[in-house]
Amino acid sequence: MPGSAFSRTPEPPQPSADSHSEPYTNGEFCIDEYRPVKVIVVGAGFSGITAGIRFQQKIPNLTLAIYDKSGGVGGTWYNNRYPGLTCDIPAHCYQLTFEEKRDWSGFYAPGPEIRAYLEGIVDKYKLMRYIRLRHEVIYARYDEPTGKWHVRIRRPHPDTDVLEEIEDTADVLVTAIGSLSRWKWPDIDGLQGFKGELHHSAGFDPSDKTWQEVAEKWKDKRVGVIGVGSSALQLVPALQPRVQKLVNYVRGKTWLAVPFASNAFVDLLGRDAKNAEEFRFTPEELERFKTDPEFYRNFRLSLENEINSVHSSTLRGSPMQLAARQAFRENMRKKLAKKPWIFEQLLPDFPVACRRLTPGPGYLEALCEDNVEFVSSPIKRITESGIETADGEHRELDVLFCATGYETSFQLPFPIIGRGGLALNDKWTPHPVSYLSVAVDGFPNMFMSLGPNSGVGSGSLLALMEYQVGYAVQATAKLQRERLKSIEVKPEAVRDFDRYLEAYFPKSVYSEKCRSWYKAGKEEGRVVGLWPGSTLHALKALSYPRWEDFTYELVDPVENRFYWLGDGQTHAEKTLTGDRAWYLREPYLDFPPIPEA
Repeated sequence: MPGSAFSRTPEPPQPSADSHSEPYTNGEFCIDEYRPVKVIVVGAGFSGITAGIRFQQKIPNLTLAIYDKSGGVGGTWYNNRYPGLTCDIPAHCYQLTFEEKRDWSGFYAPGPEIRAYLEGIVDKYKLMRYIRLRHEVIYARYDEPTGKWHVRIRRPHPDTDVLEEIEDTADVLVTAIGSLSRWKWPDIDGLQGFKGELHHSAGFDPSDKTWQEVAEKWKDKRVGVIGVGSSALQLVPALQPRVQKLVNYVRGKTWLAVPFASNAFVDLLGRDAKNAEEFRFTPEELERFKTDPEFYRNFRLSLENEINSVHSSTLRGSPMQLAARQAFRENMRKKLAKKPWIFEQLLPDFPVACRRLTPGPGYLEALCEDNVEFVSSPIKRITESGIETADGEHRELDVLFCATGYETSFQLPFPIIGRGGLALNDKWTPHPVSYLSVAVDGFPNMFMSLGPNSGVGSGSLLALMEYQVGYAVQATAKLQRERLKSIEVKPEAVRDFDRYLEAYFPKSVYSEKCRSWYKAGKEEGRVVGLWPGSTLHALKALSYPRWEDFTYELVDPVENRFYWLGDGQTHAEKTLTGDRAWYLREPYLDFPPIPEA
């Protein structure tokens, strides 16, 4: 039934034994005369943008501020501009559930298109009135007496552009900074002494040009790419036809997936098999997406069904895991037939999906080109003019890209201080803990999107993100409706979810020995990056909050759990304004199905 997610009975503070000794008077306000609520969101990527939409939609009498340190909206899709940047999830599965786009240029969307998609959503929902760009949150502290979050922000002064610090306060704090937002240089001897052009993939800045325009000056250059993660798998095929020579330095091994949902892609578009990996849509296909809503809808739903059908491949020894291993092995062997030694060097001995899986369109084909060299000997040091490897070889380079990843320890870049002066980074040492990945005990009125254990090994990450934002909105609605000063998850609930995590992952491939950001960049250890189950499992878990797992403080100095009922009437009745028959309209009106037999 609509609104049922808000209908659980809370577990309010217990009145004292002598609570009836003092006279009690009901509140002189209507039950829906909602008190003002201020929400601060940290980050303006997918999560922050979704929060901006849903909070203004669901929470009345709201003051909202969304702070982001960058100069534009989009989060990782604003900050990343490297050559070949593409989402390696099908574009139609990498969009908000309620905001479809019918003109993606290809099955895998280029970064600039995703950035434009997010900018369009911000404009459509008029979110810039809430968003403050070039505002970096540097400190947040919960004040117990008032139940407010005090947030310190560094920004350029509006008139002088000189950096200054300001403070803001809020009833609710939402962190939406993502798990892969802070890149780091590799720890390689001599790196900063390189005299050529040096880039980290995540820090590449083409200024006011496209990366293709920047790459024009590299056509006679020798270019090195360090890494074999998602960014490197896109950099190599993007750069290969545009440079004189490309050298890919690969320390580890990785699986290259058969492109996700590629069979459905071919079948739904009516293509023949030889065009299975031609991922750009034809003008005719794009026109059909735009003009045939039923075709578009079926295409999108079918792909979502596909990506939500492979969770069992992440379970150790499952038939789907073994089948994937065989299929990916043969696909890699076939594509590397021209240089079979690369296949031997690249093929992992760990299971498929132990580290993040990507199809890497074009990567294996690029490795087989004559101007590409694959180097598996470990890097000994970087010199002023190139790279020396452990086998004694030195290769001269003009340009060097480090596609070496992000900070994945979940140690946040600014202090968040909860009850009793407890710092969140201290609580998350040696590893992060949470409640359903959205809350932490000791940190009242704080909720997270894409925090620890929020990633997915299969399925839709954005659907999970939307439900996490929805969870924060539901909690804020409860805080406002029931006149609560604080809502805080119980320590025992965090402990029990932690036990669930520890019991779940040993049966998955994620706990096998392989270096992965899922395990904070380690080969072995606790899985901190992934939800313990499938995406659909996460959506079910987050749909209906267990309010009994939280403790509450009332905002009013009245010991009565029903003080929020007010004066016994609604605002529409009291003022004879508004809709007084709302229960006969959607979304409140709920027609049950009539049994056929």
